[in-house]
This record gives sequence, structure tokens and C-alpha cells, in this order.
Amino acid sequence: MTIEAAKEKLKKYGQEHLLKYYEELSAEEQVALLTQIDETDMTVLSSVSHKSELSKKGRITPLAAMELSEIEKNRDSFKNIGLTAIRDGKVGAVLLAGGMGTRLGSDDPKGMYNIGVTKKLYIFECLINNLMEVTNEAGKPVHLFVMTSDKNNDKTVKFLNEHKFFGYDENYVHFFKQEMAPASDYNGRIYLEEKGKLSTSPNGNGGWFISLKNAGLLDIVKKEGIEWLNIFAVDNVLQRIADPVFVGATISKDCVVGAKVVRKAAPDEKVGVMCLEDGKPSIVEYYELTEELMNAKNEKGDPAYNFGVILNYLFSVQALEKLMGNLPLHIVEKKIPYLDESGRLVKPEEPNGYKFENLVLDMIHKMDSCLPFEVVREKEFAPIKNKTGVDSVDSARELLKKNGVEL
Repeated sequence: MTIEAAKEKLKKYGQEHLLKYYEELSAEEQVALLTQIDETDMTVLSSVSHKSELSKKGRITPLAAMELSEIEKNRDSFKNIGLTAIRDGKVGAVLLAGGMGTRLGSDDPKGMYNIGVTKKLYIFECLINNLMEVTNEAGKPVHLFVMTSDKNNDKTVKFLNEHKFFGYDENYVHFFKQEMAPASDYNGRIYLEEKGKLSTSPNGNGGWFISLKNAGLLDIVKKEGIEWLNIFAVDNVLQRIADPVFVGATISKDCVVGAKVVRKAAPDEKVGVMCLEDGKPSIVEYYELTEELMNAKNEKGDPAYNFGVILNYLFSVQALEKLMGNLPLHIVEKKIPYLDESGRLVKPEEPNGYKFENLVLDMIHKMDSCLPFEVVREKEFAPIKNKTGVDSVDSARELLKKNGVEL
């Protein structure tokens, strides 16, 4: 992008201040800034003026899950369907690994965190081991797409290469970076975090598919005949990936998306729950659950909103392509470091602006059908969000031990 083209774009969106320090930058820094201006989607900024309209929820009603009893009854049938799909190359997996281990006291990507006690056992290693249990049984690897971020891409790629992908076939591993969205003040004015760098943040966990497409990896998906993508988060070390029973159940029920769920430990547990919103599949976040919804019962007398999502979903590629670029925007209030008028970096202690995100829950809500698929919490849900306490390294270690994983 030329400086003239950048000025034209910035004028269109009222962001001319982003070139304030342009003349002070080195030639290399100038090119980097112009590239960032060129690549930044500034259309999201207009949403600030109608922010309140974006967060409106529709009418929430229950969505029944396929429970463990039904899954057990049909396990062999589901598993055969799933294994056939894997062997036919129709299933791929997408690891959402853009986060850092900051809350665990680490400056490295979260997946590099060592949770071993008597030996080294990394989060990435746990996940690949889980995936290889399935691929060894199927006799064929699945393509694994690893979504990184600007902050952790180089370290992640280097780490996995150095560890030879923990035994996984490197020809089936593909990296792509999550796209970034601008961060602005309350008036939609983009902050500078450095004199030659716009303040940005990842475009939300619903931005994975557009990021994968824009990185050119949808070409691999098409070429390889992949029809289903299993997306999963980096921080759950017990989850089953490309689980043939889950895949088979989703296919046999003719759903375009499947969602692994666990029974809530308590009515107010901080997990989003599966539901219908205006008659279509959706997720209601824990902070949106009213007392009425928490206490609602189904026809069996059980809690009607009792199944929490664990960020492990199976999407039809065909359905995803129809969805492309048609997701609502979420505006999140955050603390955003920025340069003040004198060019000094300020790290605010209170929220001072907005970040813009797409969310997986909206991808699901745009789909026609969804299968909530119950899994046993103690066998498939060991999230690592904190160093100690609830959902921590300690609690994950205990669950790994119970499941026979040597630490």
C-alpha cells in the first residue's frame, strides 16, 4: 500500500491520526505500518454507534442433548460411521492455539506449558497424544490445522518442529495465524500501541474459519475432500479429538454441527449452555442465564439448561462456506494499552475502549441443526485456565492421573 492509498483509506474511516508519527519511522517501520493499515478491516468501527443493538438475545428455549445412555446404546454404530469418515479422509481438526500462558505465569504460548511432575508433559503433547489414539485406531492421520496468533506463531511453530510434532505426521500439520481486529476508544478511534503499530486484538474464537480461508488453507480442505472440521481449544488436556463416536452421531443424526457438552456441576457454573434462540440452535452464556432459566425443568424433571459447552465442535465444511462473512459482531469493553498525545505508552487500570470479535456461538446460531453430545466430565473435561484452584494445572493433573496418564 502506498502512503497516498493509506491516507485515502484512513480519511474514509476518520482515522488520519494513525499516520501522526509516520515521518519519524524507519523505512522498514513505514512499510509495516502501511501494510497493517491495508490489512485492517475498519468497517467494524461503525458498529460502535449502534452497540446496544448488537447484544440483543432472542427468545431462549431448551435444546435436548443426546445423553450418555443413548450414546452407549448406539456406540458401535456411531463409531463405525465415524471411523469410516476418518479413513475416507473426510474429517479434519482445528486447534485454536493463539493464547499465551500468562495466567499460568509463563511468557510462552499456552500449549508449551509443561504440566508433567516426574517428566515433561506439555499441553500440546497431551492433545496430540489424544488425537493419535484415534488416528492409530483408524489407521490414518487426519489433517490438523493449528491456529496461532501474531504473538505466539513463531514460538509455536519452532516448538512443535523441535519436538517433531510429538510423533504426529508433520505432512498433516498446517499452521495459520488468526486475523486481528482493531482496538479503539469509545468513539471508534483506533489506538496506536506504538508509533508505527495499530492496537489490535484477535478477532474472537468465531474468526477461525475466515482466518483459515484467508491463509489459503481452505484449498487444502477442498483438495483433500475434508467434509467435517473438529475445532477444539488448546486448554482442555483430556478432550477427545476427531472422536469417531461423536463424528458418527453427528452424521447419523443429519446435523450440520455437533457440540460436545458436559452436565453442569452446579446451576450457576460458569459455562455457556446449549439452547434454542428463536427456534435455532444457540448458546446462552452463563452471565446471561436468569434465575428463571437456571431453575427451569424439562419434561423429565431435570434442569432444562443443564449441558455446558466445552469448546469442542464438529462443523460441516459445506455449511461453514455458506456462512462466510455473515457473522454478527461482538463489541467487548477492555483495557487497551495506547500512546497518549505526547507519544508515551499508557497501560490503563480500567477499561478504556473496545475490541471487536466474532464468536463460535454465532456460527452455531446460523446453522440449521446442532447435536449437543454429552461426554463424561471426568473423562473429557480438564481445562487449564488458572495456575491453582478451579480449572487449574492442579485440577487437570488430578484428572489426568485418574485417566491413567503418567505425569
